[in-house]
Amino acid sequence: MSMYNETVIDHFTNPRNVGDMENPDGEGTYGSPVCGDMMKIMIRVDENDVITDAKFKTFGCGSAIASSSVATDMIIGKTIDEALEVTNKQVLEELGGLPAIKIHCSVLADHAIKSAIYDYAQKHGKTYKGLEGFDPKADEDDTDHGCDMEGPALPEHFKDL
Repeated sequence: MSMYNETVIDHFTNPRNVGDMENPDGEGTYGSPVCGDMMKIMIRVDENDVITDAKFKTFGCGSAIASSSVATDMIIGKTIDEALEVTNKQVLEELGGLPAIKIHCSVLADHAIKSAIYDYAQKHGKTYKGLEGFDPKADEDDTDHGCDMEGPALPEHFKDL
């Protein structure tokens, strides 16, 4: 019996919105090289502050990839303010749950979304209530993401993120 449900397996084996985005309006990277999970989310935003496209690149386990896939699906078509309301709990619910040791993957997705929106806001001189007090670099290097072992070395294409 698998520790993952059909939704998680589907988003891992057939991830949506995976890949690069040329000249994104905002991009955010978050993760822990210590445990091996790194997530980059890129967004395109229209003149009405609606996220019209989102892409991701994730280096990590199946739960991290599935969380990235679901999270990008969840924010496409939402306004920036609506996307800022997406929580890791909602990502977990959309996935149908994750094993307890893998819940940190949904937190990575939540933070990467906020980091991409933060980057967009900085580039366009905008402020959003949902970003008040948010620091995209906070705890990146010392947060316990729930990983209980060291992961593989960070791949070259993530070193410049």
